[in-house]
Amino acid sequence: MNYPLLRTIDSPADLRRLPRTELVKLAGELRAYVLDTLSNSKVGGHLGSNLGTVELTVALHYVFNTPEDRLVWDVGHQTYPHKVLTGRREQLATIRHLGGISGFPRRDESPFDTFGTGHSSTSISAAHGMAMAAKIKGEDRRAVAIIGDGSMTAGMAFEALNNAGVPHGGLLGNMLVILNDNDMSISPPVGALNKYLARLMSGNFYSSAREGAKSVLKNTPLYEFARRFEEHTKGMVVPGTIFEEFGFNYVGPIDGHDLDALIPTLENLRAKKGPQFLHVVTKKGQGYKLAEADPVKYHAAPGKFDPAVGFVKSATPAKTSFTQVFGEWLCDMAEQDKRLVGITPAMREGSGMVEFHQRFPTRYHDVGIAEQHAVTFAAGLACEGLKPVVAIYSTFLQRAYDQLIHDVALQNLPVVFALDRAGLVGADGATHAGNYDIAFSRCIPNMAVLTPADENECRQALYTAYQHNSPVTVRYPRGAGVGVAIAKEMTALDWGKGEVRRESSKPHLRSNSDSPRIAILSFGTLLYPALQAGEQLDATVVNMRFVKPLDQALVADLARTHDAFVTIEDGCVMGGAGSAVMEAMQAAGFDLPVLQLGLPDEYIEHGDVASLMSACGLDAAGIERSILKRFGARPSLVRPAANQ
Repeated sequence: MNYPLLRTIDSPADLRRLPRTELVKLAGELRAYVLDTLSNSKVGGHLGSNLGTVELTVALHYVFNTPEDRLVWDVGHQTYPHKVLTGRREQLATIRHLGGISGFPRRDESPFDTFGTGHSSTSISAAHGMAMAAKIKGEDRRAVAIIGDGSMTAGMAFEALNNAGVPHGGLLGNMLVILNDNDMSISPPVGALNKYLARLMSGNFYSSAREGAKSVLKNTPLYEFARRFEEHTKGMVVPGTIFEEFGFNYVGPIDGHDLDALIPTLENLRAKKGPQFLHVVTKKGQGYKLAEADPVKYHAAPGKFDPAVGFVKSATPAKTSFTQVFGEWLCDMAEQDKRLVGITPAMREGSGMVEFHQRFPTRYHDVGIAEQHAVTFAAGLACEGLKPVVAIYSTFLQRAYDQLIHDVALQNLPVVFALDRAGLVGADGATHAGNYDIAFSRCIPNMAVLTPADENECRQALYTAYQHNSPVTVRYPRGAGVGVAIAKEMTALDWGKGEVRRESSKPHLRSNSDSPRIAILSFGTLLYPALQAGEQLDATVVNMRFVKPLDQALVADLARTHDAFVTIEDGCVMGGAGSAVMEAMQAAGFDLPVLQLGLPDEYIEHGDVASLMSACGLDAAGIERSILKRFGARPSLVRPAANQ
């Protein structure tokens, strides 16, 4: 398909020059272009939600003066049509690739990306800030928050609604919140009546009549009756009463795929002052029958596929992923212990909990995009003698840090946190990378931190954590490991103990040698590239397993018999596992040179994980290269004290 109309659109200004009669054709081409591009992408991308936002995106850029009017998308993975219409049409094929455009809005990528929204439920707060800034600066522009795909389940969205609907210092921001309701969970069927009501309620006649009635009845006994009658009469037709109570003028629901309904409604709302709320109903996967029929499966495209056939499983059996290891362990553990309760904040499929949900429905809790609630809910369960397991991406646990400290660790409650997507995650980029959990977990009293090296050790680490009577995080990366056989039997690891996996053949304490005896202390799955580097350098390689409690006795033994340490982790260097080793050495009086390898103090771009790890020097060749650069010539060594 040549997309003749779409290829004339290089910016929203081009779009706004089109006659309205051309917009349906443009939307059709835009939808086909997104589907065609993703079906030919090696890394894939979010599919269903983007097919569902096509008409809404066209209508928004047609009505609003973007980028002067601010659009904030939430969650940001529904912005592919937005990117196409804002000058990035030819770059869409590079989305989520190394060096390509991001799968989420990025302020440094385009002036049309007004706010980065890789995590959900932030749009209303951000748009409120932008609307108030316009008021304070005396600028006449609008801020629009488009929130959907489950984002309204988070408390932050309602905190923002609660704040945005009331004046501050006499100022009330001109903002529009659009609820992109793409699963029809809270809306009645959409039809001509709802379209008529939406257009009527957003128009001047309805608004003038309502305000006029208020002024007439304001000081009479009928005012409160009339107000309640209006709200609850509207509430019988539309679920808008709650948003009216927050101070928003509620409009909808309307068909989010009907441009003849969207455009006049948006035009009316743009002309209004103060906080407005528009409820649109869209369908995930709109226009692609396979995605419409199975929106969960087609939420994201895994890579190249034939749109006529859909997603087809590879004939080559895939390696077992760490997510699958967790899912299988969870079911096995639940069979043994009826106290186990599994919790996920809206990531059933991503966290590997589908089978657990099917087999143990009364012990499965999907709390929605509500990480803070998930953690404190787990704490409440633990208070009553149950054994909660919170399956959560590393990056999303950041959103519940206060609850982790105050509600779980301070009370020393036995909650297991299974941290998926630890380390770099590849195509999703910096917003989803799990770079910080080691640093932010190990500094919390009572919290233990386990870093299994492979699939079998992950299973045993989860079992070990479950037996412990205090909070524990077990972190593991996205994707598969090295293919280690997984033992069905569950055996607890020795608590707080590492293991030497390779012993250097070099004599220790060779004070006159130019080739120091080096110990590589590895935390997590980087053990295997560390072993490869260790073979090349004849270094000792240790699988530390535990960041906290750290195996201080092993660290001391290694310090007595080696000339230098190298610590390796797939988390941030600052405050990470290497820092824990250095703290332990200092406390014990050792003063060996230490090379800390891990993720640098910067945000890592999206791309394939292997390339990113290589760029960070965390593949086998990079580890070897860093060690040779630091210790290739004899370093200035300070030996341990004689009595150590």
